[in-house]
Amino acid sequence: MHVAPVGGTAVQDHVALAEIELCGDLIIAASAAGEERLSLESIDEVLRVAEEREGRKLTQGG
Repeated sequence: MHVAPVGGTAVQDHVALAEIELCGDLIIAASAAGEERLSLESIDEVLRVAEEREGRKLTQGG
């Protein structure tokens, strides 16, 4: 049996952590909506789509 060494060997995947956080945000928003479905606009708001698009425009100089 091989046992992983203790301490300092964990590598964090920042993209995966961000995706997990966004999924959690969607779950919270969906549960708060109750029986209603989230609109596409609501989903975009939760996922901060507009903010991401603005960030891309700024970094691309557009």
